[in-house]
Amino acid sequence: MSRTTDTEERDVTDVASAGVADFRRLPVPDAIRWLAEHGEPADPRPDIDTASLVRRFPHLAGVEAVDEVVRGPHGPVPVRVYRDAAATPTGSALVWVHGGAFIGGHLDMPESNWFSRELAARGIPVVSVDYAKCLGDVHHPVPSDDVLAGWEWVRAVAADRLGVPAAALVLGGASAGGTLTSGAVTRLRDAGEPLPAGLVLVYPVVHPNGPDASSHVDLDSPHGQLALNFAGSAEALADPQAFAGLGDGHGFPRTLIVVCELDDLRPSGEAFAATLAAAGVDSELRLEAGARHGHIDQPGDAGALRTIDAVAEWIGRGIRGPEAGA
Repeated sequence: MSRTTDTEERDVTDVASAGVADFRRLPVPDAIRWLAEHGEPADPRPDIDTASLVRRFPHLAGVEAVDEVVRGPHGPVPVRVYRDAAATPTGSALVWVHGGAFIGGHLDMPESNWFSRELAARGIPVVSVDYAKCLGDVHHPVPSDDVLAGWEWVRAVAADRLGVPAAALVLGGASAGGTLTSGAVTRLRDAGEPLPAGLVLVYPVVHPNGPDASSHVDLDSPHGQLALNFAGSAEALADPQAFAGLGDGHGFPRTLIVVCELDDLRPSGEAFAATLAAAGVDSELRLEAGARHGHIDQPGDAGALRTIDAVAEWIGRGIRGPEAGA
């Protein structure tokens, strides 16, 4: 959920050259107000739309995507279902949640659309779930509720729409999406609900203070301001259902965590991997060498391709949920 990191410098330049106000250069409170008033500007990159992606990556041509709207407790939740009928099925499917610092991001960004298409082409159907952004009076648990609404809808339709049982569904997310999905697992566990067959977290932020992997938040820092804006209160900053890294990890499903070597949020993912291991959870930590935060939002990036292959391989190892979760 970092803003204006080295990873984004190219995009920042592109945005500026396109004449779009760069909200990522604004102080966090100003950026939130700007987005609430204007909405998220279009990404100026000319080669990230679906047609361009298929031209660049011909193996994606067989992936079909269907937009749906799920009823959530706070209103409609957009989701997108990806399948490739010609791909060899792995027997598992993924429910995926993009990042965006809780204040941005959408189903068309490469971190959502390209990533989902790549996995679908590898025989892993994907449902990408959007959520309400923390703008204005929206805070936790609203985006978490949206993710859970999407998750429950996918469980209900998995056999018909994805060709897999509900027990074979994996949940995952990137950056702030990792916050939301790990928090969703915490909520499901605490409520005694069926858990995903696995959890995939890519450069996740699972602590209020990601760079220090701690609960001690500097509210003068952008990270601290974004964390508080998501949580909505000082009390929620200490809630493991908002930030799963604050919990002890017990009862979590098998988990893959991908961190980037050059990411200042890397400590959060690494610390959570250690927490899960200490709790006896079957967890795997992958370090993407030379990669920066947000690398899977860059189609064709070498590190992004390695990450996608690693995620597909991990999901495809015959993960199955418990029969009770079917």
